[in-house]
Amino acid sequence: MANKTQEVGGIQFPFPYTPYSIQKDFMAELYQVLEAGKIGIFESPTGTGKSLSLICGALSWLRDFEQKKQQEEACLLETGTIPLNDGKDKPPSPSWQETSSNLGTAGEPDWVTQFVQKKEERDLVDRLKEEQIRRKKREERLQQIRHNSQLKYAAKRVRQEEEETENLLRLSKEMLVAGAETEQLTHLESGEEELVLAEYESDEEKRTASGVDQDEDLEEEHVTKIYYCSRTHSQLAQFVREVQKSPFGKETRLVSLGSRQNLCVNEDVRKLGSVQLINDRCMEMQRDRHEKKNKAEEEKPKLRKQNRATCPFYNYEQMQLLRDEVLVEVKDIEHLVTLGKEARACPYYGSRFAIPAAQLVVLPYQMLLHTATRKATGIRLQGQVVIIDEAHNLIDTITGIHSAEVSGSQLCQAHSQLLQYMEQYRKRLKAKNLMYIKQILYLLEQFVSVLGGNIKQNPNTQSLPQTGTELKTINDFLFQCQIDNINLFKVQRYCEKSMISRKLFGFTEWYGAALLPSREQPRLAGFQRFLQSLQPGATEATPPSPVEEGEARALRPASPLMHIEGFLAALTTANQDGRVILSRQGSLTQSSLKFLLLNPAVHFAQVVKECRAMVIAGGTMQPVSDFRDQLLTCAGVGAERVVEFSCGHVIPPENILPLIICSGPSNQQLEFTYQKRELPLLMDEAGRILCNLCNVVPGGVVCFFPSYEYQRQVHAHWEKSGLLARLAIKKKIFQEPKRANQVEQVLMEYSRCIKCCSQTGSVVTGALLLSVVGGKMSEGINFSDDLGRCVVMVGMPYPNMKSPELQEKMAYLDQSLPRMPGQVPPGKALVENLCMKAVNQSIGRAIRHQKDFASIVLLDQRYARSPVLAKLPAWIRDRVEVKAAFGPAFAALRKFHREKSGPS
Repeated sequence: MANKTQEVGGIQFPFPYTPYSIQKDFMAELYQVLEAGKIGIFESPTGTGKSLSLICGALSWLRDFEQKKQQEEACLLETGTIPLNDGKDKPPSPSWQETSSNLGTAGEPDWVTQFVQKKEERDLVDRLKEEQIRRKKREERLQQIRHNSQLKYAAKRVRQEEEETENLLRLSKEMLVAGAETEQLTHLESGEEELVLAEYESDEEKRTASGVDQDEDLEEEHVTKIYYCSRTHSQLAQFVREVQKSPFGKETRLVSLGSRQNLCVNEDVRKLGSVQLINDRCMEMQRDRHEKKNKAEEEKPKLRKQNRATCPFYNYEQMQLLRDEVLVEVKDIEHLVTLGKEARACPYYGSRFAIPAAQLVVLPYQMLLHTATRKATGIRLQGQVVIIDEAHNLIDTITGIHSAEVSGSQLCQAHSQLLQYMEQYRKRLKAKNLMYIKQILYLLEQFVSVLGGNIKQNPNTQSLPQTGTELKTINDFLFQCQIDNINLFKVQRYCEKSMISRKLFGFTEWYGAALLPSREQPRLAGFQRFLQSLQPGATEATPPSPVEEGEARALRPASPLMHIEGFLAALTTANQDGRVILSRQGSLTQSSLKFLLLNPAVHFAQVVKECRAMVIAGGTMQPVSDFRDQLLTCAGVGAERVVEFSCGHVIPPENILPLIICSGPSNQQLEFTYQKRELPLLMDEAGRILCNLCNVVPGGVVCFFPSYEYQRQVHAHWEKSGLLARLAIKKKIFQEPKRANQVEQVLMEYSRCIKCCSQTGSVVTGALLLSVVGGKMSEGINFSDDLGRCVVMVGMPYPNMKSPELQEKMAYLDQSLPRMPGQVPPGKALVENLCMKAVNQSIGRAIRHQKDFASIVLLDQRYARSPVLAKLPAWIRDRVEVKAAFGPAFAALRKFHREKSGPS
């Protein structure tokens, strides 16, 4: 379809078709938020073209921003003076204008001020000339690649592969001939070289960076860009496809970022499986590469180690080529991986090299929200635009990223491994390494002790003297563990720089598997037995076969010390922003220490502070108060900088029927509280309502329950009472599986059943899917058209009030946030918001496009309360009908579906 440029408020918005009026409003409001440097909370229901509105609105602003900047640069280069701001372009201004905004110093003579201003202007002109040269070179380079034949590069890569293969074969033959007799001993020695810690110098002793992850810099400034984030790689891939189809698809320089697990093309590294192990192995290869560059001559025994450790895909020239090909046209992650394999270049680093020149960077929002990951990736937010899509789980995501949990068995296993490591290499370790290792051992010992266990005993067989959950402030926990005198910041820094967890994993792989006979084997036999005893389901059965043993090695999880490092880092959080939960569950193995982040704003504040503007978007953002209070207000964002925008749905008002039903067919009041919901009367009433609905609703009915356990109880009760058999007369019944790998199969059978029933006209008119709020079917699944003609919500899915995490979060909000007159306390509001956020996500599964229609049935009289009604999405809230009795509700449902479905 031909592109149609829309003009809204004097701004040109290219669009692939004539947009809905709500899309025009969305783009215009988005443009103003980006121009004014504000933070916008945007809500646009699924089916209203949110992604295209974001793309066309944001990229239209970027187009105008770059044009304006180039005009101002041209004026400056022509006249040599800085153009005056007319006041229309509100801050934040382009970075080159910010530099010149502080010219002169108060109190200086005029001639000094003029001299400084002239010098600043000359420097600015020089910088702009250099930037223009870089921009011209980049455009020429990209233009050349567009015209070059892909076959030329393919032939070059084939030749390189052949040459590398020949070199590898020649080297392997030479090594086999030279070291046939002493291969085993040499392998042991060269392998163990990798396990020993290098001499460690603290920051006080060595201010310069270690150079472990410093790649060759591109010497290219970051152009103004938009960082688009979403939750999953599939959502990002879908967004990239929308960009490709948009009017900006041909001209936008887009780069997709992902984890090493998604982008690594080195099969030897990929087969490690664990995300942590893949990351560590990759970084170790880069460290080895840098060490090789820093040393002109290496001893011969180490040559073999380096050849094994250097990644063949980390080829700078090929990655530069890959970077350019990424920028030429829009590509998703899968295309990037394919391109990397063909070019024998690393897509992970190649895509990072493309960040400075990119206009649109697409990435998972975990990568943007974690400071260390953001820095390692090369993301610079200063003066840039951030769009966070699918942001309804943003608070939970930030909390989850910065929370950490370690089990008793992990603590014991890490202590045993580290102790054996220290004993093995004590004579080769420097004093500083020994000091820090002993500190870590002491920390592990105290952590186990505070749980009530003994570090020297097997955690599987240890029963704890007391059970239960205890919640501590960070300081109280450190005092109780008697580790308040240890500088955890230094310990954390040591773990990061020394890569002790990586060395420890290599050590356990070397000695734990015992694949090679060794003189050290008798001394480490007890260590091996202990490792085996910690494996799940360990028995005294016969030893595994070589094949099984190889599989076990491939699937072996990351070193427990890697998890513990995350917990140690969390303990450096400010005392008021987090809590430590001690969970004692009978045995030490089942017990755990968990760090709970109470203030997600402490990590979000840096993102907000650096970026020029931010858009937090989603299909369902209600209740918005959570984002305002817990993220923006706590991050120091003033109310005047926050803009809220919520658009209606594109469906006609008559295509949706939201009902709140307060009582059932037998006049039983519907109030599924935690205390009442297991009563047989209420479960029977819910079953009778569903039976009536299934008689009049065609196609698919999706029924949501508050939890898996309650769904199981209701299903068992209906089966016993015969209600299930009555339901099955009209609808085939499906249940949401607990295992994620079974979801697709259930959905396929559910869809097939509905399609088959609509074609055959049998007595069974469709299917009934029993689902769980917050489960696999409540997010990301589209029950469009006949798959979801009616969505039923049984009760209100309030979170578990007995949870110590929730209680502490409520107490924290009550203390931190001001209570407005006439409003409920912030802690109580949090509980209600969590419930309604889950409800809104679930009931939004049905309406997916403009011509879709569905009924939404809320079975609980508490939904009729004004504060609860106010937290429904506007497009549902404005059309909701409250029915005190079931008769009128059933009549409205029957009329609605009869009119929409037509004569049967």
